[in-house]
Amino acid sequence: MPEADVEQGRSLVVGEELPIVRLRHWGRWISGAVVLGLLALLGVALAQAQIDYGSVPEFLWYRVVLVGLLNTVLLAVIAQGSAIVIGVVIALMRRSVNPVARWFAAAYIWLFRGLPVLLQILIWYNLALVFTYISIPLPFGGYLLHEQTNVLVTAFVAALLGLALNESAYMAEIVRAGLNSVDGGQAEAAKSIGMGPLLTLRRVVLPQAMRVIIPPTGNDFINMLKGTSIASVIGVTELIHAANNISSNNLLVMETLLAAAIWYMVVVTIAGIGQHYLERAFGAADRVGSAGGAWSRAARALRTAPTVRSRDV
Repeated sequence: MPEADVEQGRSLVVGEELPIVRLRHWGRWISGAVVLGLLALLGVALAQAQIDYGSVPEFLWYRVVLVGLLNTVLLAVIAQGSAIVIGVVIALMRRSVNPVARWFAAAYIWLFRGLPVLLQILIWYNLALVFTYISIPLPFGGYLLHEQTNVLVTAFVAALLGLALNESAYMAEIVRAGLNSVDGGQAEAAKSIGMGPLLTLRRVVLPQAMRVIIPPTGNDFINMLKGTSIASVIGVTELIHAANNISSNNLLVMETLLAAAIWYMVVVTIAGIGQHYLERAFGAADRVGSAGGAWSRAARALRTAPTVRSRDV
């Protein structure tokens, strides 16, 4: 091929700008249009529904609704906190070398995870049918506690016991998974410099396990906030029960349920924001330093722990 033709072709390629053709994603436009169309139809249907939307904001501030909101939050926070404490203990027993503790923890998880939470609440609520009194005797006579069961185990307490014990079985497995995610060499290193089991757990193992424990725990707490609605079955005044109390008087069922739904979305959103910041804090801590923030804290704990002197061995 003559050199002149080669140079001419090269100049055409270099000098001319090739047109930019944008890809047309027709599937995206069609699916987006379908979604917008469905949302429009839903909006039209809700606008034509026989719902008095103007009364919904008024129901939000009814005293019974605010009491139900307070009981919902209290029940969820206390139940989840108790479940975390019990779950940590059960998880440690599940990992114990003691066969009795290990089998007890396995049976605990099997029992409370296997029974429906509503059934557990009903069992605790009707405990007075089996035990009339709850008594704690003293060694030299008398009682530390001697009270009727239906006085001690109120509807709120029954709901709290059912929710907390059911959740503790799941928390035990979550904590156990988090502890198992930590490399065994960390505990061995802590043991080699004289750190006890509790100190090793608190300063070495748990800081590293928290990044695995926090996400499912946050999800469980959000489920707990919504799961407190089961307590309405035994008469606990939470959001659903409060909405039913109002609608039984004015027959505005949907309006009161919408007010309860708004409060549920508020508390769940706040819990979700808190979970996001906790996960981000531990995620950022893991990215700090060459080996990660949690690993760095564990290393600092190992360096600052009291060393074993040779004459003490």
